[in-house]
Amino acid sequence: MRLKSYKGSALTRYENRWFFIFILPWILGFIFFQIGPMIFSLIMSLCNWEIIAAPQFIGLDNYKTFWTDPLIRQSFKVTFLYSLMTIPTGIVLGVLLALLMNQAVKGITMFRTLYYLPAVTSAVSAAILWIFVFDPQYGILNFLLLKFLGIKGPPWFGSETWALPALAIMTLWGIGGSMIIYLAALQSIPTQLYEAAEIDGANSVQQFFRITLPMLTPAIFFNLVMGIIGALQAFTQAFVTTNGGPANATLFYALYLYNNAFRYYQMGYASALAWMLLLVIFIITRVVFKTSNWVYYEVGT
Repeated sequence: MRLKSYKGSALTRYENRWFFIFILPWILGFIFFQIGPMIFSLIMSLCNWEIIAAPQFIGLDNYKTFWTDPLIRQSFKVTFLYSLMTIPTGIVLGVLLALLMNQAVKGITMFRTLYYLPAVTSAVSAAILWIFVFDPQYGILNFLLLKFLGIKGPPWFGSETWALPALAIMTLWGIGGSMIIYLAALQSIPTQLYEAAEIDGANSVQQFFRITLPMLTPAIFFNLVMGIIGALQAFTQAFVTTNGGPANATLFYALYLYNNAFRYYQMGYASALAWMLLLVIFIITRVVFKTSNWVYYEVGT
């Protein structure tokens, strides 16, 4: 028994040693490329650093400027409006699309692939594509509006009113990512529940609201949290298409942060903006978790 215990202990130490050897590259990368830059950013947020000169410690002045900067209010307004446009709509459309892709029809796998492709397309490539789609003179969208509805389309990215909705439409084009998650959740629902509901006389609508929707709530909750985090960090769409214009109508918070860092060379202030964004995301995510009593989990089944 002692020999067996000793060998087991030696084997455990051997496996542990190789385990840490294999994950060492990830640990080093995490320390040097994530934790390290985060600590450096936190230190620089307490300094005035214009890159070409040495950092000067100024304490909490960058964080005080945060509360008085008028563009901060504009960027938060744009970001939250964009979030309100994309998150609820993305959830609804994602669920509906997943229901459609869950049908047992011929060629459904091809359609699933086609709907999912935009989610893995480069964001820059997609933005360039949509620049042509939204072109006020030669874009296909305004052409279709005029041809089939007799409506002259707006200038989209050139309009303070329509630029942000155009970016929201661009984002919703990539709902295939959330669709896949909803589809997986749909296919994990036990068919016995629907069979029992049919025996009890429940119609399709009742089955959806009494079975499908409650069983989808964990997936909806996951996509809600990820959608909030993603929307609050929106950057690429506006950077490629409008660069925050016209008249700051699409000045996302992350874009304003980027401008301070790489256009105005205010690295200290940009670092403070990054940490404030982290705080906002943490608070909102915490609130969402605290109010998640509507999520149904199958426990003990």
